[in-house]
Amino acid sequence: MLADLTAGAVEDARTRAADRPLEVVEKLALAQTPARDALAALAPADRVKIIAEVKRASPSRGDLAAIPDPALQAARYQEGGASAISVLTEGRRFKGSLADLEAVRARVELPVLRKDFIATPYQVLEARAAGADLVLLIVAALEQPLLRELHELVMQLGMTPLVETHDRDEVHRAADVGARLVGVNARNLSTFALDRDLFGRLYDDLPADAVKIAESAVLTPADVAHYRGAGADVVLIGEALVTSDPVSTLHAFLEAGS
Repeated sequence: MLADLTAGAVEDARTRAADRPLEVVEKLALAQTPARDALAALAPADRVKIIAEVKRASPSRGDLAAIPDPALQAARYQEGGASAISVLTEGRRFKGSLADLEAVRARVELPVLRKDFIATPYQVLEARAAGADLVLLIVAALEQPLLRELHELVMQLGMTPLVETHDRDEVHRAADVGARLVGVNARNLSTFALDRDLFGRLYDDLPADAVKIAESAVLTPADVAHYRGAGADVVLIGEALVTSDPVSTLHAFLEAGS
C-alpha cells in the first residue's frame, strides 16, 4: 500500500509539473519568505507538544470530516495550543491538496508540515513554494541515497525534515542522515494495523539529540499520556481532532501530557 500511495503521489506531481515546470516551482520556492523554525517550536519541554493535523480522510478509516475551510480548522488548532500544523496534501486517498496548505500557511503563525508521500525533489520544491516549513520523509518509501538527497534539499531550502520510521532499522537510517525530527508511526503502512507500544520499544534507539515524535493511535487523553510516559516530546494527532471540537480536545490532550 505504501508503494502504491507513493507512486500515485509521484504521478500526480508529474501531472502538476506539466503545467508548472521544475524551474518555475524552484523560483517560487526561493522567493518564499523564510520558513519558520520548527525545531524551536517543537523543542522538548516540561509538557508534551502537539502537531495537529488537517485530515479529511485516510485509506484505513475512509472519510473523517469534510473540512470545507482548512484555514479555519488550523486556526482552531492554534487557538487550542498546538505547536505546529500538519496538512495532508495527498489527493487520491486523503482528499488533500497544496491549496489546503497555502490556505493554512496564510492563516496561522505556527510552523506548517506538508504531509504527503514525498519521493522527488519537485515535491520538496513545491512544498516550499506553497509555504511549508516542514516536509515529511517516510524512510520506508525511500532508498537511503534518495532519503539523504531529499533530507539535504529540505534543509537547503530552510525547512525542517520530519523523518518517519516504523522499525529499528529505519530509526538507524534516520540517524544516519542526521535527522533532528524523528517520528515513530504506530500505523503499519502496509497493513494499517496499529501498535501504540512501538514508540516505547524504539525509544532507546532514537537519536539522543532528536525531537522524538509519536504518530498515530491517539484517540483519548490516555493515549497522549501513554506516549508522554514512553518519552515522546511531541505527538502528531489527526482523526481525534477533526472528529471533535478541536480546542477543547487539544486542551484535554495537552493536560494529559503535562
